[in-house]
Amino acid sequence: MTKKISGEPGIGASGITRRSLLKTGAAAAGLAAGSGVITGFPTIWAQNPITLRQFGTGVSNLNAIAEKCKEDLGITLEMTATDSDAAAQRAVTQPDSYDIADIEYWILKKVFPAGVIQPMDTSKLTYYDKLVPLFITGKLTPDSEIAQGTAPHTVGFVESQDSKTFATEPTQWFTMVPTIYNADTLGIRPDLVGRDITTWADILDPAFKGKTSILNIPSIGIMDAAMIMEAAGEITYADKGNMTTEEIDKTIDFLIETKRAGQFRAFWKSFDESVNLMASGEVIIQSMWSPAVAAVRSRGIPCVYQPLKEGYRAWGGGLGLAAHLSGAKLDAAYEYINWYTSGWVGAYLNRQGYYSAAMETAKQYMSDDEWGFWVEGKAAQGDILSPDGQVMEKAGAVRDGGSFEERMGKVACWNSVMDEDRYMVRRWNEFIAA
Repeated sequence: MTKKISGEPGIGASGITRRSLLKTGAAAAGLAAGSGVITGFPTIWAQNPITLRQFGTGVSNLNAIAEKCKEDLGITLEMTATDSDAAAQRAVTQPDSYDIADIEYWILKKVFPAGVIQPMDTSKLTYYDKLVPLFITGKLTPDSEIAQGTAPHTVGFVESQDSKTFATEPTQWFTMVPTIYNADTLGIRPDLVGRDITTWADILDPAFKGKTSILNIPSIGIMDAAMIMEAAGEITYADKGNMTTEEIDKTIDFLIETKRAGQFRAFWKSFDESVNLMASGEVIIQSMWSPAVAAVRSRGIPCVYQPLKEGYRAWGGGLGLAAHLSGAKLDAAYEYINWYTSGWVGAYLNRQGYYSAAMETAKQYMSDDEWGFWVEGKAAQGDILSPDGQVMEKAGAVRDGGSFEERMGKVACWNSVMDEDRYMVRRWNEFIAA
């Protein structure tokens, strides 16, 4: 099999590179004019069948992506979906059980120093220059402020191919390629809350006693708690993404007191749990993910992803290469990553309410109306469909929170692994068990 040629630009919107054409021949590439559909790739891997084992959270380990990868590349993806905590544990303790780690950036802070993920050569990434600058510099625009917490760019690079230490500036060596991210806030049932919701502190309103929830993943839930407590005037953190033990104690003690008072109905870990809690009416205000709000609405039940004056809690994830990958499998993994960022997957993720890390390539696979609704904050001209063709929003709808720039430009913090992470997790578990 021909070795990959580093740093070559893509040819046209399809994402086909010169090396792909050299491998398959221009005729085999068979790009239908204007269609944006990649063919010919299966010929590459049909001669040398490749299976890549990928694991990660359910938000991006989706069957549709595996099926499209097989169709376009001829590469078989064996996907395993798990929750965030289990993903962090598997990455470190079972490094030979996967080829691709589809993990969040806060998890990377726990995983990469263990040496189970190999640095990625940015010169082999066809769409590196198309990545949203949040993942390179930490800023959406040159004037943006860098949010607190484990911002992706702080763990995005290492100094060299053999390094296990994060670099303070961009280098040639990526820890992983970013793929998916979002700015999260509270989901509400507007038909049941009975008033305007404007602040994270509203989750503490006694009127909602027994009908609220936050998520039970320590590195994420603690950031929701920090947003709530600051908004309520209970504490001002020096850095909510890296709390002192005293700040952790004050936060957890407050949560335990609030829990014992009966304010919380539940603590969810999975997408489906959050959807069912909200759809049933058991919970009417809770921390939530954007596609979960859309899933509730798809059942004909009112649900709003509420912008709040203090801003959003952000998260991001990407694809990392297992340390053991080499030879043909490593080549295939790079080919898969370049395909992943070439547009089709990005558009698929955008249509679920997430954001693609390569927005420019994703745009080429979306209609003007879809792009206007999901990214620009415009009113939908026609019905907005989910990736599987179901109506998600009717014509005239506007996305909660507005445009991409409005949402990602108001990020107050990222999910975080703190210096006192072990202490925080122990105290968090005390809160859940209280």
